[in-house]
Amino acid sequence: MNPLELHWTRKTKMYKLLILFVTSCCLYLAGTGHAHANITADSISFEDQRARINELLDARSKRFGDFDESLLKKTGIFGIFKTTADMQRSIDILKEIVITDNNIFIETKKLIDIKDYQSERNAALAKEYDDQVTAYMKTVSKLQQENDKLRTEIESLDTSEQQSNMALYLAVGIILSLLFVIYQRFSKKRLKKVT
Repeated sequence: MNPLELHWTRKTKMYKLLILFVTSCCLYLAGTGHAHANITADSISFEDQRARINELLDARSKRFGDFDESLLKKTGIFGIFKTTADMQRSIDILKEIVITDNNIFIETKKLIDIKDYQSERNAALAKEYDDQVTAYMKTVSKLQQENDKLRTEIESLDTSEQQSNMALYLAVGIILSLLFVIYQRFSKKRLKKVT
């Protein structure tokens, strides 16, 4: 194996490892968001973004296959040697792979931004709901206190009304007793006058 082919083989292995790492990271990032995705406009855009990244990964895999083929292709004398055109074709394919990698990074950043936005939005909604629940609890507590206060007032009014009624009944009883006593004295005086 000549030094140039050895150099390309090492670079190919390095690119394959880099591609495998980038692909794994992208798939992990895309996969973690899928488990918690809601059916909303945000999750639809999240799924669209994931589809774009998957398309770019597929295109990258195809280009990498083309790159492997171009490394093996030898159009020189009797198919033994690589020509400059063969090497240029391999370099062009590598450039396309690098451009695709850059696009994958950009689209993955967009995907992470969408996920961050969803997380922030969910946190804001949770805080808003928590604030509403707290406000409702305060209102309910205030209404319960007001209800207890009104019950206490009703009980005190009932007690004072009962006392007033008893005083009234007692006064009526005393008045009736006095009338009875007066009537008896008056009738005794009349009887004495008549006899």
